[in-house]
Amino acid sequence: MSQTLLIELLTEELPPKALPKLGAVFAQSIFDELARLGFAAKDAQYHAFASPRRLAVTIPGVLAVQPDQRVERRGPAVSAGFKDGAPTPALAGFARSCGVEVAALEQGSDGKQDVFVFRSVKPGEALSAVLSGVVDAALRKLPAPKMMRWGDRDGQFIRPVHGLVLLHGADVVPGGVLHLQSGRVTRGHRFLSQGEITLPDADSYARTLFEAGKVVASFDARRALIGQKLKDEAARLGATIAADDALFDEVTALVEWPVVLVGEFEADFLKVPQECLILTMQQNQKYFPLLDAAGKLTNRFLLVSNLETADPVHIVEGNARVLRARLSDAKFFYEQDQKRRLEARVPGLYNVVYHNKIGSQLERVERLVKIAGEIGPALGASRAHAERAAYLAKADLLSDMVGEFPELQGVMGTYYARLDGEPAEVADAIEGHYHPRFAGDSLPQTPVATAVALADKLEAIVGIWGIGMIPTGDKDPFGLRRAALGVLRMLLNRPLDLRALLTAAVAPFPSGVIADGTVDGVYGFMLERLKNYLAADYPGADIDAVLALHPTRLDDVERRLVAVAEFKALPEAAALAAANKRIRNILKKVEGGLPALNPALFAEPAEKSLHDALQAVTGPVADALAAHDYTRALKTLAALKAPVDAFFDGVMVMADDAAVRGNRLALLNALAGAMNRVAELSLLAE
Repeated sequence: MSQTLLIELLTEELPPKALPKLGAVFAQSIFDELARLGFAAKDAQYHAFASPRRLAVTIPGVLAVQPDQRVERRGPAVSAGFKDGAPTPALAGFARSCGVEVAALEQGSDGKQDVFVFRSVKPGEALSAVLSGVVDAALRKLPAPKMMRWGDRDGQFIRPVHGLVLLHGADVVPGGVLHLQSGRVTRGHRFLSQGEITLPDADSYARTLFEAGKVVASFDARRALIGQKLKDEAARLGATIAADDALFDEVTALVEWPVVLVGEFEADFLKVPQECLILTMQQNQKYFPLLDAAGKLTNRFLLVSNLETADPVHIVEGNARVLRARLSDAKFFYEQDQKRRLEARVPGLYNVVYHNKIGSQLERVERLVKIAGEIGPALGASRAHAERAAYLAKADLLSDMVGEFPELQGVMGTYYARLDGEPAEVADAIEGHYHPRFAGDSLPQTPVATAVALADKLEAIVGIWGIGMIPTGDKDPFGLRRAALGVLRMLLNRPLDLRALLTAAVAPFPSGVIADGTVDGVYGFMLERLKNYLAADYPGADIDAVLALHPTRLDDVERRLVAVAEFKALPEAAALAAANKRIRNILKKVEGGLPALNPALFAEPAEKSLHDALQAVTGPVADALAAHDYTRALKTLAALKAPVDAFFDGVMVMADDAAVRGNRLALLNALAGAMNRVAELSLLAE
């Protein structure tokens, strides 16, 4: 008989940030093992539950007894089973290990030869015989960095466990985990539910907890409920919520019976930059700030309580009182910071270590000033503004506000720079130079911000790489991959030379600090990152073909990829790609240099025709390349298909005459040079 299986661990409050993953891994591990053992169908739709005080899973269609299992063991080869009419020791030992006589063995094949085979049917085990072990194994797989003991027992778990429910349908499955014996009794909400709750069966688990225990047991259902309640309340107030997924997840992990309440703080606090207030509410208090139609912070907020009362005024007032103290701290930090100009903080960066091998933050700032000063004019920015923004970019690290909230670095620098009367381009670049901070983040919006952002990331990459801290495998403690991707995204639509930028980034470092070959190493590293970035939108072979030319101007890489895609659609494309591959293979074998191409040495009409055709397309291709019209350049080259085919059909490249042979190789080299200026076409050949 198959019925729904329920497994629940009743615990003390679990770590909120870890709860979603704990619930998912717990349920998945149990289901996978039961499916492997044959108790559950592999496509069964199980349900995971996770709340502050419980981890649970229900799995439909679980068998009470495992299906019988056919056992098959292969033994010695038939040809080696008997000697002089008697079983060999190998065959006798195999039969003995199977618990049968030799006569009971069958014959079969292992795919290569006939062998002796033992076949039997193993009766399935009862669910009660294996379930405790399955649960115990699942607990050991949980991603829990710290375990604890409680009472006088030696069992370990993330938090003390006080109850174990194992229900198969309406029946309790006998078993024990962490010194607890299974039953059908659980508990509801710590404050809103009274006493123990007896679960009638596995299928009614969620409903019983909801009705009798004031618990929304499903993490996903509880999150959706919280989201809807917050949205409805915000709409009633004519506002929108400022919150990310992490806050929703954490609040969902803190409550079992969510109640949304509205709080308020004094409007005077709104004089503090709203980023500070929002971070205070979200990070310290787990509140949901409210924004008006213009995106400005209001003095109201939403909180999700784990208590339901007839009059929540005391809950609201208590939360507002705690928040008021936090906001007062933020206001104090903001006012104190304004007593010193941002530029006055820069010398203090000398006492902040950036890296012991490449100096302090002040030394780094001095390098950023030089690098940004080189990049700024190339982007149409004022050199003076780029250098000034780079000089102030890290000054807010020494502010009280950033000391309290490191996440606000850059943001506070921009506010303080504005208050100091710095030019708008300079002030905005202090926050903007941190972009993009992660995959998908926005790019810097102004030329000055872009110049400082490129300087910041390039200096970090060549500096860390240059002292030997090269990313390996999944280890990248300094975030060089992320920084490289940020640089690449900025360069994909800007006319800057990557190699020149890397050279400029190395130049301000003291002599001997950065290892030789750093520019080459970082350049190759960044091309690999570019390949991975482009792989989401373009075929791998096309990317390899374009990047094989080792482009240093990345702003036309995507135009080249589009051109390659259109070239591949031409009827001549496959033959030209194959011809290029053949040419590359021939030229690889050439030792020494090639002579200058001499048309007077052409001995066959086909080689003269190919040379004439090459001469005919050289000018148009050059014009198309100069205009960055890579599609036109490749389509122009399509005209070479017929003379290239005729050449390989009628001309022996490796002629006996050394002069003729060298001239033909020189012709092929010229052909390859002309045809592979947009991409390495040989890599498109199948």
